[in-house]
Amino acid sequence: MRKSLRAAAAGAACVVAGAALYGAGAATAGQSTANSTHEPYNIGLLTKDIDTYYGTTADSNGVYQASPTSPYAKDLARIDADAKKYIDRAARTSRAHHQKPAVMFDIDDTVLLSLDYEKRNNYGYSSATWNDYVNQANRPAVFGSPELIRYAQSKGVAVFYNSGLTEAQRGAAVTNLKRVGADVNLDAAHMFLKDSANPPAYLKDCATPGTWTCTTVQYKAGTRKHIEKDLGYKIVADFGDQYSDLDGGYSGRTYKLPNPTYFVG
Repeated sequence: MRKSLRAAAAGAACVVAGAALYGAGAATAGQSTANSTHEPYNIGLLTKDIDTYYGTTADSNGVYQASPTSPYAKDLARIDADAKKYIDRAARTSRAHHQKPAVMFDIDDTVLLSLDYEKRNNYGYSSATWNDYVNQANRPAVFGSPELIRYAQSKGVAVFYNSGLTEAQRGAAVTNLKRVGADVNLDAAHMFLKDSANPPAYLKDCATPGTWTCTTVQYKAGTRKHIEKDLGYKIVADFGDQYSDLDGGYSGRTYKLPNPTYFVG
């Protein structure tokens, strides 16, 4: 479930305060929660902190962009530097053990940045406005992610995507990923999206045709298990902006990218 900033202000405040910790690369179980008996952080001050963290500015077209010199960009650069070293080493180790190495990427706010949507909607969310935004297919890249995807490919590592976007949004997602330079393995065999009408058999415990009860962790971990157990790959690294992108196993080393604007449980 996606929760807006206003529904999870205290948790988001903890994320902003701990943003520098993301640079270490690996996600941990000790994540912040929004459960508190104390007065939460003031929402007006929190949005200002978020703008400072992203270096948010409107470009000549009025689109809100993150600054390449922002704390956000610097945190991402540290993650990417660590990830490249690890992917290079893990790829060689996997091949030495006769395994097929792979990496997994979430899409929203892991490869494609939705800061403009968040800012314009006052950090709220509705499925209708989100769908319209996704279908414009013009989101900017999360700094460094397209380059990291191409780097993994250059090392002989298979790239997969595991996203909460729907099958109906596939065309827009592919167009947008190509536009930002992440034109790697964008076919249906490598890009896994939610299909509630015809869910795959490997999710049968939580999804049947027309009925989808999978949590984000069930969906994403189940997909990773399918890639390893059924398709024969070894996932060496998993990248996501939510802990629910990374939990559940079959992920190799996990990399939690910063996102203080919303929470997906």
